[in-house]
This record gives sequence, C-alpha cells and structure tokens, in this order.
Amino acid sequence: MMRSGPEGCCRRPVRANGCVANGEVRNGYVRSSAAAAAAAAGQIHHVTQNGGLYKRPFNEAFEETPMLVAVLTYVGYGVLTLFGYLRDFLRHWRIEKCHHATEREEQQDFVSLYQDFENFYTRNLYMRIRDNWNRPICSVPGARVDIMERQSHDYNWSFKYTGNIIKDVINMGSYNYLGFARNTGACQEAAAKVLEEYGVGVCSTRQEIGNLDKHEELEKLVASFLGVEAAMAYGMGFATNSMNIPALVSKGCLILSDELNHASLVLGARLSGATIRIFKHNNMQSLEKLLKDAIVYGQPRTRRPWKKILILVEGIYSMEGSIVRLPEVIALKKKYKAYLYLDEAHSIGALGPTGRGVVDYFGLDPEDVDIMMGTFTKSFGASGGYIGGKKELIDYLRTHSHSAVYATSLSPPVVEQIITSMKCIMGQDGTTLGKECIQQLAENTRYFRRRLKEMGFIIYGNEDSPVVPLMLYMPAKIGAFGREMLKRNVGVVVVGFPATPIIESRARFCLSAAHTKEILDTALKEIDEVGDLLQLKYSRHRLVPLLDRPFDETTYEETED
Repeated sequence: MMRSGPEGCCRRPVRANGCVANGEVRNGYVRSSAAAAAAAAGQIHHVTQNGGLYKRPFNEAFEETPMLVAVLTYVGYGVLTLFGYLRDFLRHWRIEKCHHATEREEQQDFVSLYQDFENFYTRNLYMRIRDNWNRPICSVPGARVDIMERQSHDYNWSFKYTGNIIKDVINMGSYNYLGFARNTGACQEAAAKVLEEYGVGVCSTRQEIGNLDKHEELEKLVASFLGVEAAMAYGMGFATNSMNIPALVSKGCLILSDELNHASLVLGARLSGATIRIFKHNNMQSLEKLLKDAIVYGQPRTRRPWKKILILVEGIYSMEGSIVRLPEVIALKKKYKAYLYLDEAHSIGALGPTGRGVVDYFGLDPEDVDIMMGTFTKSFGASGGYIGGKKELIDYLRTHSHSAVYATSLSPPVVEQIITSMKCIMGQDGTTLGKECIQQLAENTRYFRRRLKEMGFIIYGNEDSPVVPLMLYMPAKIGAFGREMLKRNVGVVVVGFPATPIIESRARFCLSAAHTKEILDTALKEIDEVGDLLQLKYSRHRLVPLLDRPFDETTYEETED
C-alpha cells in the first residue's frame, strides 16, 4: 500500500516485501540506496531494482487504499447488510417472495447445509450483481467475442435469453495470453487432423488402455520446453495441484504456503494431511522466519524434525498481478534445505524472453525448482496441466498420484493443440510466430498498464504481468463497472468477496498477444470514460515518462499530484 511519508518515501506496511540487500523496500518497489537517498532529499526518484539476486528490474506497486474510499466501502457493505437482514425478515413473514433454496419442513431441525453468512451473502449481495458473471459466449475466445444477450425479470434470480447476439465484444477477460485460442491456423488444422485419426475421447486411464503415442510425445516435448528431465501431463489443471500435493507430502510434513495461493494449491495442501503455515504474500522475511522456526522447533509437542518442508508459490498471482520473488525463494530454499513447488499456471508462456515462464523471466536454472507445475489452459489455448522435474519424481507420481491413476487421459485433439502451440513457441515449426507473440504480449502489457496509471487508476501488480487488476473497492461499483463496460462493447471480469478481501473488489484485465494497439486504445478509451462516470480514479500518484530508459524499457518517475 502506498502512502507519502515525511521523507517522501512510499510505505506499504501490510504487504511489506523483504529480503533484499543494498537497498530498501517501499510499496513493493526495491530501490537502490542512491534512489532512497534522493527521495530523502526531496528529489524525484525513479523505480529501480537492486543488483543482488536479480538480473533485471523488478517493479511492483500496491498503492494504499485512500482512507475516504475505505470508509465508504465499509459503509456500503454495512448498508447492504442491514437491507439484507430487513429483506430476510420480510421473506420470513412471506411479505417478500423467497427465491433461494430452503430446507424442507421435515428437515428444519437438521444442521444447516450452508454456512449462515455465506448463504446470507449470496442471497442479499451476490444476487444484486449476479448478471456480471456466467455470461455465455458463442464464439472463439479471441481478441473479440460474441455474447448471448440475456435478461432477468426477478432481480437476477433467473435469466432468459432474448435470442440476440452482442457481436464483436472486446475480450479483456480470457487467459488467451499468446492468442492460440483460435478456430483457424496451424493449431486448428493439426487438431482437426488428429480428430479424424483418433476421435475425441480415450475412454480409459493412462495406466490401462488410455496411453497414446500422442501423450508420450507431449510429455517429452514439455520436458524439453521446461529444461527438466521428465514431465507428466494431466487432464485438468485444478486437479494437477489438488491431487499431486497429497502424493508428495503427508502427516509429519510441513507446507509453507503464500497467503494468496490459488484454491487448487490450498485444497491440495489440506487434503495432504500435512501441517500448513502461511507466510505473507511475496514477503521473504515472513517466509524465512517460518523456515527458521521449522528448523529450530521441529514438530509441535514432539519437537521431532519435519519429514519434509515444502514451499508452495505461484509464478503470477492471478488476483494480484504480482510475480513471485523466485530468486529469493530459491536462495531461502537452498539455505534451509526445503523443497519448492512452483505453480506456473499463469506465467508459463506469458513470461520470459522465450516464454518458458518465471524461471526464464529471472534467468534461473530449472533444476533449482523441485516441482514445476503449470497448465495448458491459458497460453496454449487448450486444457489440462503438467508436472515437470526429476525423472524419479515423475516415475513416483505415475504410480502414486490420484490424478494419474484414476483420471481419464487427455483428449487427442487437445493434446495436438498443445503440441502444435508449444512447438510454435519453441520455434520448431520453422516460423518466428511464437517469438513474435511473446514480444507482442510483453509490449501490450507494458503499454496497457502505463496508460491506466496515467489515467489515475489504482493498478496492482508487476509491470510485466499480463494480469492487470484495476481497483474498484465499493460493492455498488462492481456491478456498475461490468455493466457499463458491456454497454460499450467491452467484456471485462469483475471480482469481489470471497475471491478478494471484502474491501478490495476489482476488475481484472488479461492481456493477449491477439490484442492489437487499436483494440487496446478502444478499450482504454471506454475504461477512461467509465472511470470518470463512476469516479474510479483513486490514485494519488501519477507516473511521468523518464528521458533516460535503462534496460531498453520504459521506466517511470513517481510524483505527487
């Protein structure tokens, strides 16, 4: 969070990031000592990265919520809660029609099937803005999509389709990072050919009769792409995490998990039976303290050493747009002899000069990551997930992972989509298309983030992250932003509680290599207009382009309005 202090520094007490040398950390930025001294002297500084563990600048921003906005957000939720209780009272006495599911009369004395507050929240808050989610599209999820128009005549409890199609809506929500979600081109042609030869379904598991030559080819290609000894593919990205973590750790083991890890990692950790301890998001001081305590004190009560210590992190955090501080995590992992599990669902294909994810982005050795996990659902325009690492690890998972033993194999056309897109990224198709897509995504990301900051919006995350959260805060503005953007033919994803903290509602944009500058400029124009309409430009800091541009990239000064 960002606040102007007496020395002109930006302070971020909640999400402090630590563990850097020869510099100081403020607001997620790592500044050199010279920059800190300049700021203390009242001079304008520019954001840089210390030269310790990092080979490139690492710039992240999490501006503090303005006090008035925070107060009004809490007041807004308070008013909605009061009206919710009033409406529940009216429903109880049959004054207002009750649409939500209720227990049968003979089950009234049973323990409630749903948690009370979550049910209350769904009835009285979520239903007000439910029309912003689950909108059915009827086209390829490319740079533009077609959306089926629907209406509700009972305040979003049910929807009816009008039969109309909203054409050519700019798609700012799909995880189509490299633009491979297409119905034309090499991927489509290859998938269609395999569909004719193999059909759609495999109808068996890998251990029985569902292990095709295409699956073997895919796994060898994934291992080569990641730079590891072996890899294994799975039919579902979520299950890749939730079913493999229990195969790796169990009771007597310790899991150290980032507080903002994805639900699949959280579920996998819980199913494992291991002890779970949470460290603050991307905070290396918090992680190191937990590692020290684990080594010094061991297991509770018995004080025996932990069987294993497993660190769970993500490459790009999908709600914050932040990138893991992987060089520091690896340094701590080596220092305290822990294992590292890296989820690259959003970063594989989207980061790094060759699209090989956050390891490539930082220029690190893949062997320093014990378990490399990722999905094919985003940058590759397909479905499923993978685990990469040592051959011994993969051999173990083939016989012990529930997702490998009991799940049906990947569909052959889906496998071919992954193979073709991955070869394109690697340049094995004889073209430079993959490299161009990676570069285009990076350019789109920096351009889009810069323009939003110049407009005055509060934007979270790393400057190189294609996931761009724009802060909305107030509950009424969640629905209003989504509806107003759709009126202007721009499809966006809005996110609120429980996916985010209750006062940190946001819109989440996902950039794609398929977005042209014209498309982005059109979207930015509409976002600017809606931002003025809904008064969303909360930022108290503006960014001014510098004359000098180190690292061949645009950097920005931070000044007070």
